[in-house]
Amino acid sequence: MPSYVILEKCDGCKGQDKTACMYICPQDLMVLDKEKMKGYNRAPEMCWECYNCVKICPQQAIDVRAYADFVPMGASVVPLRGSEDIMWTVKFRNGQVKRFKFPIRTTPEGKANPLAGYATGTDDIKSPILCTEPASTGQDTLPTLK
Repeated sequence: MPSYVILEKCDGCKGQDKTACMYICPQDLMVLDKEKMKGYNRAPEMCWECYNCVKICPQQAIDVRAYADFVPMGASVVPLRGSEDIMWTVKFRNGQVKRFKFPIRTTPEGKANPLAGYATGTDDIKSPILCTEPASTGQDTLPTLK
């Protein structure tokens, strides 16, 4: 089910030009209604339910109606993003609450090495070899078609 904004909680990220949900949405679905200063999902049918907007919202004003196989009717899953981790709160239909904490990242911000020390391989865009192959696959050469 797509994400939706709880209008009573949304403050439009305090009048910024671009809200946090607009910044993070991989589909560019979240927009700001400049008249009401509230965010909203402009194309719910295109939403991937990736939870990015839910996790980043500083007001916890965005939610996703989860599928029944993941979150049965009457239950809820709420992420709360901190600076170092995300706390997931799962409330079951019987009222039981469980919390799980997961780190946001394993490397310091700005220190990720996307190539992980591997050479970039070939710069030929028509090559079937991907960026760090064959070294990143642990092979000397890649199999080829005869």
